[in-house]
Amino acid sequence: MSLDEEDSIEHTLLVVREVSVFKIPPRSTSGGYKCGEWLQSDKIWSGRLRVVSCKDRCEIRLEDPNSGELFAACFIHPGQRESSVEPALDSSRYFVLKIEDGNGKHAFIGLGFNERNEAFDFNVALSDHEKHVRRENEKETGETSDSGSHIDIHPAVNHRLK
Repeated sequence: MSLDEEDSIEHTLLVVREVSVFKIPPRSTSGGYKCGEWLQSDKIWSGRLRVVSCKDRCEIRLEDPNSGELFAACFIHPGQRESSVEPALDSSRYFVLKIEDGNGKHAFIGLGFNERNEAFDFNVALSDHEKHVRRENEKETGETSDSGSHIDIHPAVNHRLK
């Protein structure tokens, strides 16, 4: 397999059959978004969500479940998850996604899951991707970033009985 083919391999990390997308009002405070402010009448789309890993980039794709046509995509570049995906302050089932058109324009949309466990799986898939990218980077550089995660097995104090 050539290097170009390896770069184009995509791994599907999660598929959720039904999610809802909302038009959201501008952020009212610097603290974050509250899904309680989103009205059901502001629901603009519902369909399938796929989380796809492509090398070090992660994509959240919102697709039509029947045709597979892309409604919107949220790109998460390494180390920039907080600027692309933000959890709602008042619910664990809702998130705000930053979607881009590729020409420098972006918009924020609300994403809602029907079940709490689907939202949990979504968070886990994003975290797993971040951990995978971090491990791959450590392999390439040959160093570990978490020097504090290693346990010192040599005791500092002598606890032997005299």
